[in-house]
Amino acid sequence: MTAALAPRPTAAAEWRALGTTVRLVVTDPALLDSCNLLLARQLAEVDAACSRFRTDSELAALDTTHGRPVRVSPLLAEALAVALRAAGATDGAVDPTVGSAMDAIGYDRDFTLVREDDRPVSLRVRRAPGWRKVTLDPATGTVTVPEGVRLDLGATAKAWAADRAARMLADTAGCGVLVSLGGDTAVAGEPPAGGWQIRVQDITGPVDETPAQGSYDTVGLRSGGLATSGTGARRWRRGGYDLHHIVDPRTGLPVRSPWRTVSVAAATCADANAASTAALVRGTGAERWLTRLGLPARLVAHNGTVVTTPGWPAPRTALEAAA
Repeated sequence: MTAALAPRPTAAAEWRALGTTVRLVVTDPALLDSCNLLLARQLAEVDAACSRFRTDSELAALDTTHGRPVRVSPLLAEALAVALRAAGATDGAVDPTVGSAMDAIGYDRDFTLVREDDRPVSLRVRRAPGWRKVTLDPATGTVTVPEGVRLDLGATAKAWAADRAARMLADTAGCGVLVSLGGDTAVAGEPPAGGWQIRVQDITGPVDETPAQGSYDTVGLRSGGLATSGTGARRWRRGGYDLHHIVDPRTGLPVRSPWRTVSVAAATCADANAASTAALVRGTGAERWLTRLGLPARLVAHNGTVVTTPGWPAPRTALEAAA
């Protein structure tokens, strides 16, 4: 006879950093406070290295290097390596050289301030300089950014930070850890029984409330990461234009995609987020691209139609949900 094991208890904390919602969940409630302090410290370091909105960040300092190779901290070097790797893996659909394009559409400050700004913008097609023009030398810890190229790590930094924090906390605390930064979710350590139950939804909202509108799904995650990219959450209007934060590197303008949201599960949150963002940029046929990569994904069209790729869990019936 096998005894049924009681589900491992979890404890959660939620706050804001990096301009987004931070959610930490651990399988040992006694370790929540200490893990939360470590997480806050690590995210502060990421912000100081990678923020596009802080004039004193390491990333901002690269704007004044005039094309000269400069030594950067190991933290920023790692963040840049992840961004360049994502660009290569997505054939440039995710490109860190879109910084100037983001500024041009008005996303040049923390998003809470973007919507309050009523300055007009002038939209014109301008291809991003291209990630291949940025050189990172891991051996010397130096990076070379051409004159006039401004970097933006928004498409990769939060997901990478979630991966990094989840691994560090699991190793330090010896328990299961979930770190979510604005919905970019990474897990590490021993998961709860049945895995981490994560709700994927089209309309941003509290995790403890069932969405009143928009479709949603719940998936169990035991390792790796899960990310959702969409054009609906960070939107603003400026000078008669409806704008959002997903920029197409080919045009320098907000992407026009048939998909409202794309959710992807992968070995890391950084990989999941790069793929979900690239799927929005690729548009039609993105589900075939994700299938070829072997990535479980859920794509939601603007009319609400849901398309999934192999590996994404089938929707549960009402009877299964009740059970």
